[in-house]
Amino acid sequence: MHSPSSPAVLALIGNTPLVRVSRFDTGPCELYLKLESQNPGGSIKDRIGLAMIDAAERDGRLRPGGTIVEATAGNTGLGLALVGRAKGYRVVLVVPDKMSTEKVLHLKAMGAEVHITRSDVGKGHPDYYQDVAARLAADIPDAFFADQFNNPANPLAHESSTAPEIWAQMQHDVDAIVVGVGSAGTLTGLTRFFKRVQPELAMVLADPVGSVVAEYSRSRAIGSAGSWAVEGIGEDFIPSIADLSSVRHAYSVSDEDSFAHARQLLRAEGILGGSSTGTLLAAALRYCREQTEPKRVVSFVCDTGTRYLSKVYNDQWMTDQGLMQRTRYGDLRDLVARRFEDGRVISVGPDDTLLTAFQRMRLADVSQLPVLVNGKQLVGVIDESDILLGVYEDASHFSRTVASAMTGQLETLPPNASLAELQAELDRGLVAIIADASGFHGLITRSDLLNHLRRSLP
Repeated sequence: MHSPSSPAVLALIGNTPLVRVSRFDTGPCELYLKLESQNPGGSIKDRIGLAMIDAAERDGRLRPGGTIVEATAGNTGLGLALVGRAKGYRVVLVVPDKMSTEKVLHLKAMGAEVHITRSDVGKGHPDYYQDVAARLAADIPDAFFADQFNNPANPLAHESSTAPEIWAQMQHDVDAIVVGVGSAGTLTGLTRFFKRVQPELAMVLADPVGSVVAEYSRSRAIGSAGSWAVEGIGEDFIPSIADLSSVRHAYSVSDEDSFAHARQLLRAEGILGGSSTGTLLAAALRYCREQTEPKRVVSFVCDTGTRYLSKVYNDQWMTDQGLMQRTRYGDLRDLVARRFEDGRVISVGPDDTLLTAFQRMRLADVSQLPVLVNGKQLVGVIDESDILLGVYEDASHFSRTVASAMTGQLETLPPNASLAELQAELDRGLVAIIADASGFHGLITRSDLLNHLRRSLP
């Protein structure tokens, strides 16, 4: 285990609490969630980070001054960085570009070196994150490639800690465990333990739509992989350490269901989990509601939702990704990211200062704002270039009013205008203003149009 000189926080890995879900319809079943989010690094992957590093130290693959290299969707990297940096190692991580900003910032804050690569390519492609990590490990002197997908210490961590904790916390009375598969360490470790103590226990697989694992568990055929927004689980191949022999049910869960269930878990139970937690919860509830006899079921809060505040818990991001339902009009209003009628418009008034306009642009991550009188009547638009022109010669001009710099001569498009007319309007300027006799509806940028076209892909 970790040396006496290691930070005491490493001793807090594991022994996470188990709570019963009480405010969801669980059919005839009792559903419990193991709060792996309470590990010091915020996820279940702290367990394997510690186990893989300890094993590598024991057998000499990792020596003082060495470098830990890994491919990760984020949480394994955070576990490795937590333990590795505490022990004085250099940590180099390769992550796919769909990973949340919070995870990347957390990794960098702990001193890890982060290489971001493509998430739209599969195993065997030179830019595939695992292949990139393997090359880095080969090129860096004294590197230890953690290789969670093939490392026996990964499932062993769960066989020796996660599984016996569940067995004890459930007082040796559990009928099914709902898990996802990323590297398959959790599934395999739990399967090995429970085959010894309770062979009848059913493993229930929760898999994102687009992943090949659920279908493989049902038919032993590997289908074509798609894409999914959930992080940390789902694969386009079957990990070598995967033991699917105890899987009795497998559910494919859409991104929409995953994200919605994560949000519902917070509102109903006060538990802030990540996107994969939503996948597991959706599958666990399906399983529970399908049962005709009472069963005791366990699943996981895999990691903390604080890593997904910019995604799962961000209404604007959810809307932009098409993951949150909103009114559809069948016209250009459907392209407006922040619609006035939805209360989403970020605006300034003509009497606000240029500094206020600039700060609101930065906060909302936009380049232009509508200028509204009394928050209703559109009188202008102001963008970054207007502000820059107003303050370039004298920074004190940030105190000037928005009215002094805004564009007041407005060309608007009605909601029923065509995409061709929208494109022509965007070609003339930075933004299209959607308005008609009923009032102002919102702004459409080139990014909004691109997002609309992306969502229309088959």
